[in-house]
This record gives sequence, C-alpha cells and structure tokens, in this order.
Amino acid sequence: MRAKILGLLRERMPEPVSGEEISSKLGVSRTAVWKHIQSLKNTGYDIESVPKKGYILHKAPDLLSPEEIVAHLKTKWVGHHIHYLKEVNSSNEVGKRLADQGCADGLVVVAEEQTSGKGRLSRGWFSPMGYGVWCSVILRPPFMPSEASKCTLLAAVAVIKAINKYKGVNAKIKWPNDVLLEGKKMVGILTEMSAEFGKINYIVIGTGINTNVPRSIIPDELKELAISVADVATEPIERVQILADYLKNIEDLYETVLRDGFGPVLDEWRKYSDTIGQAVKVIAPDKTYFGTAVDIDEEGLLVVRKEDGTMEKVIAGDVSIRPAKAKGKRYS
Repeated sequence: MRAKILGLLRERMPEPVSGEEISSKLGVSRTAVWKHIQSLKNTGYDIESVPKKGYILHKAPDLLSPEEIVAHLKTKWVGHHIHYLKEVNSSNEVGKRLADQGCADGLVVVAEEQTSGKGRLSRGWFSPMGYGVWCSVILRPPFMPSEASKCTLLAAVAVIKAINKYKGVNAKIKWPNDVLLEGKKMVGILTEMSAEFGKINYIVIGTGINTNVPRSIIPDELKELAISVADVATEPIERVQILADYLKNIEDLYETVLRDGFGPVLDEWRKYSDTIGQAVKVIAPDKTYFGTAVDIDEEGLLVVRKEDGTMEKVIAGDVSIRPAKAKGKRYS
C-alpha cells in the first residue's frame, strides 16, 4: 500500500494529491491513508501536508527500500519480491537461507550495510551503511550445474551496463568478475550454488557495488585498491537507479541465456574485458606462470598463451590473475 501511495504522489509532483483521491483510487479509508503517510514520513520521506489540498512529496530518502526500488524497477519478474534489511552480516547468507525455504525465483535481498560482506576466495567486502549497493539475486535456472559459474560473468556484464551509463564512467571487467575503474576495484561478485546431480536447486548472485563510499572511511589497507562510481562520474548518481538498472540487465541477460545459451553473454563480456590481450601472471596453488590472456572459451575459462607458446585454461576460483608488467622480454 505504501508503494502505491508513493506512486500517486510521484505522479503528481510537485502538486498535492488529496487524501480523498488517494482513498478513492486505492480503496482504503482516509484514516488508513494518513497512517501510511505518517509511516513514510518516519522512514525519511519529505511529505508536506497542505490543509484542504492534500499531500506533496518533496523528496525521497536515499534508501534501497522496497518502495524506492519498486518506483524505479522496470523488470518483468526479477526483484518483484524484495527482502530488505538495514543491516546484515552477508546478503548471500540470507539469500541462501531464503532459497532453502523455497523463496520465489528472482527474489532480491538488499541491505543498507553488510557487517561481514563476502568476496571471492573467502575474502571480505567492505560494505558501509548507505554508501553502496549490497544485494543478492536468487535464481532457479533449468540448465546444468556446470553452467553455473558463467552466471558470474553474466552479473559482471549486468553491472557494467548499469554504471557505464553515467558520464565519465568507463568500467572494465578483470577476469572473471572484478569490475574495475581506473584500475581499481569497484565491484565484487560472488556466485554460490546449491545443486544435486544434474540439477541446480538455486543460484545466489551476490554483488557489492561501491557507489559513493567516502575516501575518509575506507580502511587504510584498501585506500589504494578501491574506488566508487561517484569518484569518476561527472553527473549525480542514484544508488536505487543503479540497482534497478542492474536488476533489469540481470533479467534481460538471463532470459537471453535461457533462449540462446551463454554465447551472447560471453560476447558481451569480451567487449568489456580488461584482461584479454594483457600480459598476466597466473598464481595457482601448485604453480605460477606468465603469459598473455588471449580469450575466454565457451565455458568462461580464461585462455592463456604461456611463454613457451602452449595454451592453458584457467579455472575461476582456483587462481589469482595479476597483470604482468613487461620488462624487456621478462615479466614481473
């Protein structure tokens, strides 16, 4: 009901909407309308009550609340169920619990803050209150478990398309799933899966997008490594719009996969790659070697031409890829 009231107020901004009109259109009492308006005010909405005229919405809070997401969302099914939390240890942990309980396909867990955000290879992710998009999307795909890792590449493309809309932003993807701005990390993506033999029960795609994290609050050990969209964008950004665009891109790309397979998504990924064509140092548990990243294959694995000319395929999650700086014919 609150989302519907907000919808009416947004449509009429900056003009007032009478309580009588809201009551009539939504089929509730004027007392109920007043109570919902007070609730919205208590959550940060700047709504003016004008005697004999009605209610005027002046400004919405910078929140990723269900009401705000719904107002910006243009999807057919992704994000139509939202689990919103002010604070959470990890949105992926909540997402997995809800998925185990049978939640709807396309449900999105959104948090204003993560106290124990999770990154790839068991790394953490700094997720301060109100300065980013920290979310997880639950999908129940019909394809085989062996295809699940490619959903990470899909999510990276979805993020890039959402943030590169802003002037001054030209993000790239470092294989497999780090989104970089000016060589610094702006987005982390962690995909987790529950599966049985030949069947995926669900996939949880966790995404952390640094939208406007102040440099002053970034931990010292991350200051030279992290960056936010707002650090380079030359126009104002909105967290909720970035989230809504990201979810729309997830839906569009996922439906493409269901219709045409992962080929088109991998082609999109290649367009935004910051890894293909670069000299790389591959650090695996049992070996380290240098080479040139030449492509990703149909499984999303990175194809590296080693110094001896042989080709090696790199499995995401098993290695760390680092750019190699050329020094003559040697790498470091």
